[in-house]
Amino acid sequence: MKDNCHKVHILFNSLPTHTFDFKKIDIPENGIYVLFEKGEIGHDLNRIVRVGTHTGLNQLFSRLKQHFLKENKDRSIFRKNIGRAFLNRENDSFLKNWEIDLTSKINKTNYSERFKEETLLLERRITTYIQEKFLFVVVPIDEKEKRL
Repeated sequence: MKDNCHKVHILFNSLPTHTFDFKKIDIPENGIYVLFEKGEIGHDLNRIVRVGTHTGLNQLFSRLKQHFLKENKDRSIFRKNIGRAFLNRENDSFLKNWEIDLTSKINKTNYSERFKEETLLLERRITTYIQEKFLFVVVPIDEKEKRL
């Protein structure tokens, strides 16, 4: 198992890396992305910290933007988890509010304004962290079933 993990790390570390200022022309329309967090080492290489994909046709670029640029925790579990980690580390009581999914109309109406400022501050913090700390590679895979 350890040998296979090492081989996977070698494979993904051999691909061209991208940072948050990625350009659409450099991203395939469909595929998977593999994230590395700067400073995290595994097998003497950049350690894989997340593998992800998208479900919609030709949406890889859009999915990456949801993680790196769009400040909406309810559209990116990656962003939501980073927010959880920040709040847990700081024992912040806002965590219970962070867990509320604001995509539904009723939750947006009932909670959005009340938590808006704290949510925006945390979203900005997450964006800065992701943009400064993560790099990624992409692997083109056109067929949705193979990506998933």
